[in-house]
Amino acid sequence: MAKIRAAITGVGAYLPEYRLTNDELSTMVDTSDEWIMQRIGIKERRILKDEGKATSFMGEEAVKELLKKTNTSPDDVDVLICATITPDMPFPATANIIAHKAGIRNAWSFDLNAACSGFIFALATATQFIESGRYRKVIVVGADKMSAITNYTDRTTCPLFGDAGTAVMLEPTHEDVGIVDYIHRVNGLGRHHLHMKAGGSMRPASCETVENGEHYIYQDGQTVFKYAVTGMADVAAEIMERHQLHSDDVSWLVPHQANMRIIDATARRMGLNKDKVMINITKYGNTTAATIPLCLWDYEKQLKKGDKIILAAFGAGFTWGSVYLKWAYDTPQ
Repeated sequence: MAKIRAAITGVGAYLPEYRLTNDELSTMVDTSDEWIMQRIGIKERRILKDEGKATSFMGEEAVKELLKKTNTSPDDVDVLICATITPDMPFPATANIIAHKAGIRNAWSFDLNAACSGFIFALATATQFIESGRYRKVIVVGADKMSAITNYTDRTTCPLFGDAGTAVMLEPTHEDVGIVDYIHRVNGLGRHHLHMKAGGSMRPASCETVENGEHYIYQDGQTVFKYAVTGMADVAAEIMERHQLHSDDVSWLVPHQANMRIIDATARRMGLNKDKVMINITKYGNTTAATIPLCLWDYEKQLKKGDKIILAAFGAGFTWGSVYLKWAYDTPQ
């Protein structure tokens, strides 16, 4: 019997209604539309402004859409993994909250923290559950409310991030589709260059940490860019070489949406034209764990069964990796 593979059989997403444009942002901090577009490539980003709504709300809405699209009963879900760095609270896991809100009662769930690489790390984890033969329906959520940890007086970070929730369904298949391979790596050196200074056990929240603005994203932009532009491109090229793929063989590159220059560098390294690269950074910004599945959701109607797709990401930690998959279905038009 052919090996069991884990295949993505559906994609769901939720985007807040509020659009924070570059023009509005320029009234809040010393920046401009021209500056942001030239250096990053973002025009606007979605922000979850509703009081009392957090990451779990966006994850819940994405999961509900996914269940509807795949005609899946919540009771049939076996596992739910939530990739996030903005949990509703330190504990319990946001995955547990999402599962409860979405009516998923027979699954176990947990969070995974790998920052912008969170979705592809969670995808690889979920793949193991499916390939084991023990589980048949595993949901991977990528959701982050980045506006909750963004300092809108810091011009170096506040243009970058947006909010979104996404979800994909993984199911077993014996066909020549699904997750073929992945390469994931980390380098703990990255903790010095991209992190949140306070709020953990090393520096618990206090009046001092709040007054000093230590509960927001801190980023050493130049260092992060240097590592990201090489790391993401290298690992995408490496998975192509491992499977003897040429640029003509690759249907799509789905890169993490952090910076257009990083996306362009990765595509060049792979020898891909722009028309084979999924890009939506302009309208959503960097939604961290949600960027890659948000691209799949955005481009779903263009995907065909058997398409050879490479996902690539780089995030805080440092974390980075790539996934090679063959798309498992044709989307009804």
